[in-house]
Amino acid sequence: MATITDYNTDRQFKAKVLHTQRQTPADTDEIRELQLEINDPDFACSVNQSFGVLVKSDGAFGNTYHHRLYSVADIPEQNNGSTRLTMLVKRCFYVDEFSGEKYPGVASNYLCDRKKGDQITITGPFPLPFQVPDDHQANLLLISMGTGIAPFRAFVKHIYEDIKDWQGKVRLFYGARSGLELLYLNEQDGDLTNYYDRATFEAFSAVSPRPEWADPIALDVALEDKAAEIRDMLNQTNTYVYVAGYERIHDKLDKAFATILGSEEKWELRKAELRAGRKWAEMIY
Repeated sequence: MATITDYNTDRQFKAKVLHTQRQTPADTDEIRELQLEINDPDFACSVNQSFGVLVKSDGAFGNTYHHRLYSVADIPEQNNGSTRLTMLVKRCFYVDEFSGEKYPGVASNYLCDRKKGDQITITGPFPLPFQVPDDHQANLLLISMGTGIAPFRAFVKHIYEDIKDWQGKVRLFYGARSGLELLYLNEQDGDLTNYYDRATFEAFSAVSPRPEWADPIALDVALEDKAAEIRDMLNQTNTYVYVAGYERIHDKLDKAFATILGSEEKWELRKAELRAGRKWAEMIY
């Protein structure tokens, strides 16, 4: 599995912030949507790619730059050598496990603090593990948490706006701490609800039962509620499972899929088959 240091930062481009908007209410974790413009014909980015952001940083080990990758959150717009990208950023903080002190995440706070007209340095583009199958009758099971919705929002829009003749089932499961933090599936910004009239598309959300107590997001419950359909999809040879989100999503998925298929052994076997057939892909952070 590639790490951030494996990505080449030699190709750098200047991007201007065209738009920045907070997507979550003030009393929740801050998640912002930024739109960037790169006026350089040598830069081109597609739905199944990510890009890096370089931030000057005086690290403890003398690092000059801090590098972080971000997925495109919409279909990139390209016109006359110019590219426009949309991205999601959550303002993050980290607690030192020894001192207990709280520190701001370098890239996330830098990006959340940018204003319209600011310039940032980006790298890439780099490939994402999520590829659109050549078989348009394939089934897609898309599972995400938090800002992991970004690549799937672009993915779904690409399927229904660019490919258009998709015949397989597309099922999106999205977990957030509360209903106020559901991106692109809320009352103010229901971007993904535009596809609810498609015969092949359905989206399901999962939230924490007690977000104020930091209870875990009930993503496994949402999956188990659709057990019959998911079992049917997993039993088909043309089903792809794509996962994006926090590290802890693994345990929830293993628990839910084992329940749905009847045992841990059955799920481990099916998961191995999906991996071997290149029908399982994940992006965990």
